Amino acid sequence: MAFFNYLKKLEKQKPVIVCGDFNVAHKAIDLARPKANYNKSAGFMQEEIDGMDRFTSGGLKDTFRHFHPDTPDRYSWWSYRAGARGKNVGWRIDYFLVSEAFLPQVKKADILDQVMGSDHCPVLLELE
Repeated sequence: MAFFNYLKKLEKQKPVIVCGDFNVAHKAIDLARPKANYNKSAGFMQEEIDGMDRFTSGGLKDTFRHFHPDTPDRYSWWSYRAGARGKNVGWRIDYFLVSEAFLPQVKKADILDQVMGSDHCPVLLELE
């Protein structure tokens, strides 16, 4: 909550962009097995989802979902266990969130899921 409050204070001066590994799958579409994980696995607990809701209902926009509102099976993290990446059993936990006022300058948001080298892959934000 303190981070959100800090962002809202900053936003009074200028639009903000927040990027990072939030370690939360915000919606059921953001992980491969939502029913098996809901309120059972860190990263998809209701309290964590509520925290992400504070960001998005508070005026910060999830840029990937802005451009891909209903696209399933797009993830930014996969466990190293049981070949999860090869099976695309992943979670979308890395985000670019932007102030609503900044949204017109966002031209593209994507997940570069073909880039290897980590259990995460890069997320992309293209600005005008």
